[in-house]
Amino acid sequence: MEDMFSASARAQAPLADRMRPRNLDEFIGQEKIVGKGRLLRRAIEADRLTSSIFFGPPGTGKTTLASIIAESTSAAFVRMNAVTSGVGEVREALKEAEARLRMYGKPTYLLLDECHRWSKSQSDSILPAIEQGIVRFIGSTTENPMIAMTPAIVSRCRIFQFESLSQKDVEKAIMRAVHDEERGYGRQNVTVETDALQHIAQVAGGDVRSALNALELAVLTTPVNAKGEVVVTREVAEESIQKRVLRCDESTYYDMLSAFCKSLRGSDSDAALAWFARLNYAGVDPRIIARRVMAHASEDVGLANPTAMLQAVAAAQALEMVGMPEARLSLAQAIIAVCESPKSNSVVMAIDRAMADAEKGGFQPVPQHLRDTHYVGSEKIGSGLGYKYPHDYPGHYVKQQYAPLEAKGMPYYEPSDQGQEEKLRLRRKERGL
Repeated sequence: MEDMFSASARAQAPLADRMRPRNLDEFIGQEKIVGKGRLLRRAIEADRLTSSIFFGPPGTGKTTLASIIAESTSAAFVRMNAVTSGVGEVREALKEAEARLRMYGKPTYLLLDECHRWSKSQSDSILPAIEQGIVRFIGSTTENPMIAMTPAIVSRCRIFQFESLSQKDVEKAIMRAVHDEERGYGRQNVTVETDALQHIAQVAGGDVRSALNALELAVLTTPVNAKGEVVVTREVAEESIQKRVLRCDESTYYDMLSAFCKSLRGSDSDAALAWFARLNYAGVDPRIIARRVMAHASEDVGLANPTAMLQAVAAAQALEMVGMPEARLSLAQAIIAVCESPKSNSVVMAIDRAMADAEKGGFQPVPQHLRDTHYVGSEKIGSGLGYKYPHDYPGHYVKQQYAPLEAKGMPYYEPSDQGQEEKLRLRRKERGL
């Protein structure tokens, strides 16, 4: 039974904490993993959840779901934080869990917040307990566990990915808090205008905690009007919720950069600019963007539009000379140029074939007619003998052996039929290449 002091502390807790769902029916969002009939929901309801990792953005319900498990399970529940818990504390918890299992047959859930912060030694300390079933591990993290956690832990856990909540889900959580008489503002005369509701939900970006914190600040700082109402207007909402910080951990950074690069290749200027804007907003070094644009100007455009590379290099130079934010215009111009150019990967295919050929080895001497002749006496050893000077021939071209004798993978360069390469393809065809 909750004592008077606990009840008082609970009443003074932040709104986001007070409104934390107490059971699966109150849980908002994540229908793909905890919806009716879903695996995770069935495992929780049957109290048969095995070691798992909850992975996703902040405010999406990871810790909340762990709390629901704690309330609904007949097993013991131990909670730790990877930042503050050392190996000694972990071993003590495992020792108690093993004793509890042997003496009473009672399993133990071990919830670890920020589990990606665990070192290898900490991870290794818990592996035997997971394998032997002494504990049911639940890790909670905002980082991609496949990147941020040791493979030994990940391989022994089922990963459940939490997605950012939809704007409708966040709006539902806000209005639930407004109407809840026990934990929210249901006993007060609080009205949230539609514009204000939508603004908070949109800026929160799928983070219910952020939205409820904004609602709480708005209600606490808005004076009661003549009708005894607290009215949260759009203006109040704008003041109450800060500009959304774009989370850009290592995993998210690489995901966004990948999306940016694929948009360049996919000829979608709008998408590429959107990802560029988000990467810039998150504080990513713009030189990284410039380097990727230059790379894709060759990899995905190449000679189909040679000016794309000129645009990319010019944008990189502009970035160094004028800096941001002005250089965002040059970068945007280069991004659009690469996106809107005809596409060809013939350049990257050509160099890859040449590199693969070189790696085979078996190098033979340079053909005699191609050897250096700049030094005195070169003619005495036959260097350059038989070389045909192209400018002495019609069209300034003459067919002769130029490639290494051991080169087997040619032709390396095969022009596409896109853009300027169509002309190159026809020219090479005329030359018998």
